[in-house]
Amino acid sequence: MGIRNQTQVVEFVLLGFSGILYGQTYLALAFLAIYLVTVLGNLMIFTMIQLKSSLQTPMYYFLSHLSCLDMCLSSVTVPKMVVNLLLQQQTISYNQCMAQLFFLMTFIGAETLLLAVMAYDRYAAICKPLHYSHLMNTKVCTILAFATWIIGFLDSALHTTLSSRLEFCGVNQIHHIFCDLPPLMKIACNDVHINEMADHIVGLLMGGAPFLFTLFSYVFILSSILRIHSTTGKRKAFSTCASHLTVVFIYYGNALLNYQRPSAGYSLATGTLLSIMFCVITPMLNPLIYSLRNKEVKGALKKAVESWRPSKHNHFLH
Repeated sequence: MGIRNQTQVVEFVLLGFSGILYGQTYLALAFLAIYLVTVLGNLMIFTMIQLKSSLQTPMYYFLSHLSCLDMCLSSVTVPKMVVNLLLQQQTISYNQCMAQLFFLMTFIGAETLLLAVMAYDRYAAICKPLHYSHLMNTKVCTILAFATWIIGFLDSALHTTLSSRLEFCGVNQIHHIFCDLPPLMKIACNDVHINEMADHIVGLLMGGAPFLFTLFSYVFILSSILRIHSTTGKRKAFSTCASHLTVVFIYYGNALLNYQRPSAGYSLATGTLLSIMFCVITPMLNPLIYSLRNKEVKGALKKAVESWRPSKHNHFLH
């Protein structure tokens, strides 16, 4: 029996923006502008890391993967939201919903793990400086980076497979702005016990464990920084962590508000705002945080601009 026959639903209605009766076109244009900034900002970071030899280090290698994940995460949700707002028809087909869920879970899971890997990189650099080149050699970095993508893919495959077995009995209104696990389980009419159990167990493994690992890594990092005698040394050591620590707080804070919210007490408008913060705003902030707070990135940007200006001027002279 096909999946659609089991669900008796061929499309879903997304109610997240149902309370906005006017100005949907302006909201769509705002989301489009944010999306373009997100893609261009992360693409700029990724390209710069590939081209600048001074940025060929493990920290920036992982940052390039973070930029890819942010572009992908934003691309899973925002374009569909923009189209639906412009058409003023908040629908998504069943197959599109399952595809959106799959890629959303893949990129969220991979980014959660990657932030933990980046924390380990900072721990190795500051707490084990003499062994850093051995601990974080090219082979290790490659394995760690691609392992985050593979584990994210496997995590998503599990959730999507379980979600594809849900039956909706004609109920197709999702109280959300995109297809996600909690709202889908909420409208299912068959037993979701296995889905909920898998969600809790995998959530602890994919969310709780990396967060605790990141937290303990920074406890050791801060302890090592405080043992540095010179103020300049302390400032230099902490500056290498500041951008990543900021991203970690923003990402985990938004993830916690989105996926660990209480079952009651949250309005649809509040849930919509939190989802926008997590999947629309956060991917845009990451390149800005690394650009504004990181001296090496700012230096590379400045050199890129300076090298572009003379070449453009010389082109017109000839």
